[in-house]
Amino acid sequence: MVKHIARILVGGLFIFSGLVKLNDPVGTAIKLEEYFEVFAVDFAPFFSALVPLALGLSVFLSVLEVALGVAVLINYRMKITTWVLLGLIIFFTFLTFYSAYFNKVTDCGCFGDFIVLTPWQSFTKDIILLALIVILFINRDRFNEILSLKTSHLTVTITVIFCTFLGIYAIRHLPYFDFRAYYVGANIPQAMQPSEPLRYKYIMEKDGSTEEFTKYPTEDGYEFKEMVLLNPEAQPKITDYSVWNDEGEFTQGTFEGNKLAIVMYDVNKANQASITEIQQLISNLSSNVEPIVLTASGAEAYNEFLTAHPDFTVPHYYADATVLKAVIRSNPGIMLLSEGVVQGKWHYNDIPSALNLSLNLEL
Repeated sequence: MVKHIARILVGGLFIFSGLVKLNDPVGTAIKLEEYFEVFAVDFAPFFSALVPLALGLSVFLSVLEVALGVAVLINYRMKITTWVLLGLIIFFTFLTFYSAYFNKVTDCGCFGDFIVLTPWQSFTKDIILLALIVILFINRDRFNEILSLKTSHLTVTITVIFCTFLGIYAIRHLPYFDFRAYYVGANIPQAMQPSEPLRYKYIMEKDGSTEEFTKYPTEDGYEFKEMVLLNPEAQPKITDYSVWNDEGEFTQGTFEGNKLAIVMYDVNKANQASITEIQQLISNLSSNVEPIVLTASGAEAYNEFLTAHPDFTVPHYYADATVLKAVIRSNPGIMLLSEGVVQGKWHYNDIPSALNLSLNLEL
């Protein structure tokens, strides 16, 4: 009985985790790059060589998770499957412990942006999974295949093909579901404000005893120890959105009127073939839509880009690369804003017509 409960829990969790990652393989790749960069510094420089492979590894690992989950649920080749599961969970348990203990990567990306876990929550989750997989491993000879061997082969093969297609499609377009703060319909300036006034309690010490206050005490003799937020759910959903140029701050300017933001977090890595199509879109824009470029590339890199594309005469502004990657999983990508509300987002493979943009503004 216990081994079957463990099998269902492990299988279901692996399928869920893999599908969430396949919804946004680019986001998973960004997280892998963080790990590789940390390991290159802390363990061995060769990890930096894995950074260019992050996107491919993102799809491979996500597909593997789903395939293993399906294999467990149908008792497919459990001797081999449990060995693979055990190896993976030992590796990921070490990974999450290292991240939590040394505070290296603050979000493991285990469930993408759908469920964000703290490092210690991720480690706890892996410990529970490890215990369940050990149960499966101990009982690996006692599982009988639910389906015939031929049907099991076909089921796992179809799973791998289908999930690979899901991942590649999400890369070539945009995530099927956008769990980040810049989803279509999001009011960015509103999300930058707390939903209600933030309330704190102040932990103070006086004469060896600890006291708590909802207002900072003004009397003498108290020593400050800690300030605790009482309503963390009211915190702003967006805290790092900032836009500027050589003349100064422009964050508020992006919320005024209708803006067509062409997001290029790295102009050197941006898809160059789509620039001409984007230029065509800009030339057909109605007068009430202002195009702007948001980039994390420095002035020198952007000037080189302009040299290669002299007709691309669009005002450009700077923003943090991490923020721009959260805004849209495409380089370049297009975001339509109206008074700071996200009206639409498009991958460079799905550049809309000026008419479609106008229709989005009217909806």
